[in-house]
Amino acid sequence: MPALRHSMAAMIAAVLLGACSQGSNAPAQPQPDARAARELQAQQKLVLYQSMLSSHRDDLAAPIGEEIVKDFGDTAAATEINKTLPQIEAAAKATAEHDRLANLWTYQTATQSGAIQHTASVTSSKPTGAAAVQLILRRHAKWGQSVYLFGSGHGFVCKDLCNVAMRFDGKPQTWKAYLPKTGEPALFIKDDPRFIAAMQKARVIEMDVDTRDQGKEALQFEVGGFDKGKFPPLSKH
Repeated sequence: MPALRHSMAAMIAAVLLGACSQGSNAPAQPQPDARAARELQAQQKLVLYQSMLSSHRDDLAAPIGEEIVKDFGDTAAATEINKTLPQIEAAAKATAEHDRLANLWTYQTATQSGAIQHTASVTSSKPTGAAAVQLILRRHAKWGQSVYLFGSGHGFVCKDLCNVAMRFDGKPQTWKAYLPKTGEPALFIKDDPRFIAAMQKARVIEMDVDTRDQGKEALQFEVGGFDKGKFPPLSKH
């Protein structure tokens, strides 16, 4: 009997050892209830993702979709989202760039020298800081329409009617310009209707100018976000 008890104890010990050994080597598997909980979380986020798409808010849908794919990549929701996410990310990126360009412009309507004036202006992306220059479109009830550069300091160098080399999205052009008789640090671009029309087809305009303080400079204006609806024509009344 003692020998039998010893043999049974040895067998039990061997079985337990084998079970422990298998448990340590086998990969951890999520319990069925944990798996179901992950699927439920992912589905809830999928509903939010689809709601943003229905509202045409690709900018909000994209990060939600990216979160689901990253954190719940093994779920049915992630599989579903992967069908549309690349296109949504591209659309969100385009929207963000459109908004960035639009926010570079400032629009104002005010009374100036006894008459209504509409302006649209964008500040140079190069140079920046104290040397930055504004490109201003102006419609004034008395003075008419103008397009001009406005900087700080002593303004620009231009004798009579001078040439300004420009590049519209890299394509070179030459435009005539002149200084204001009143002496402001400005440079007016001749043929403003043609300039505004050309500007609306461009994303970036570069201009080579000569300034009294900084010498020759290459100005860069990101004009692609211009909204003509916010720069109304002058009333004919």
